[in-house]
Amino acid sequence: MSKQETQATRNWYAIHTYAGYENVVLRNLRQRIDSLGMNDKIFNVIVPVEKKIKIKGGKRVEVEEKIYPGYVLVDMIVTDDSWYVVRNTPRVTGFVGAGVNPVPLKKEEVDYLFKKMDAGTTKHNIDMAVGETVLITDGPFKDLEGKINSVDQDRGKVKVLVSMFGRETPVELDFLQVKKI
Repeated sequence: MSKQETQATRNWYAIHTYAGYENVVLRNLRQRIDSLGMNDKIFNVIVPVEKKIKIKGGKRVEVEEKIYPGYVLVDMIVTDDSWYVVRNTPRVTGFVGAGVNPVPLKKEEVDYLFKKMDAGTTKHNIDMAVGETVLITDGPFKDLEGKINSVDQDRGKVKVLVSMFGRETPVELDFLQVKKI
């Protein structure tokens, strides 16, 4: 990268890392920025994550999942020095872009990522509708089939009518305890 190719504007860039080493790269890069005095060119480094709800051991657990495994985002002004610091951080395989020229992320992409990462919003993605037949996959009613009676998006719950003892009985379940048939 020559002096003519440097960009004087501050942008977000994606860097590719070895999968599973995103947080190591984050720590290493932040340490290098401080020790090499690059705080005036490299402003922020993040690993984009979102919160999701999963069931582990029969309990609802909120977990953080990487939005883009294998990538770290860097807010920086690209110069020869800042490019070198980022590119030569251990476990960084390169910038996303054409050849040695990093391509900045679009403002819309960055805005979308920050909205998705918003810590206060754990989303329940319930892709089920009233009347659909589902299989219960967890809990005391495991392996029984039922019909969805109601969906509560806010709480992440579904009411399922299960046929027991010759009649339909409503059962409230976590949406992760059922799957569509």
